[in-house]
Amino acid sequence: MARIAGVDLPPNKRLWVGLTAIYGIGQARAKKLAAKADVDETKKVKDLTEEEVNKLRQAIESEGRVEGDLRKEMQMNIRRLIEIQCYRGLRHRRNLPVRGQRTHTNARTRKGPRKGAVAAKKKVALRK
Repeated sequence: MARIAGVDLPPNKRLWVGLTAIYGIGQARAKKLAAKADVDETKKVKDLTEEEVNKLRQAIESEGRVEGDLRKEMQMNIRRLIEIQCYRGLRHRRNLPVRGQRTHTNARTRKGPRKGAVAAKKKVALRK
């Protein structure tokens, strides 16, 4: 089983699809990395030799940030926005859409499930 950047690649998938399991690597970047490492991108992950896995690992390390480093950097960027209290930072803090989407309707993924209408209290009739 191939383990690159702290992630176990799915063994039954093609290399270019398997590399997308690594955070920060999409389809286009996966194909470029396979070409850079001189490995056939259509080969299954389980069929890779140890030498090919090492070539891929080196290509990914030389290419830039992935996985933990990238997640950390993105979290630091969001934290900076929150600290300077810019509009985007306030939207992050309130867990609302950041990029100008409407919230009157939609935005359920970000806002969570709808809050039900609060039922009115039943009035108790006074008896004498």
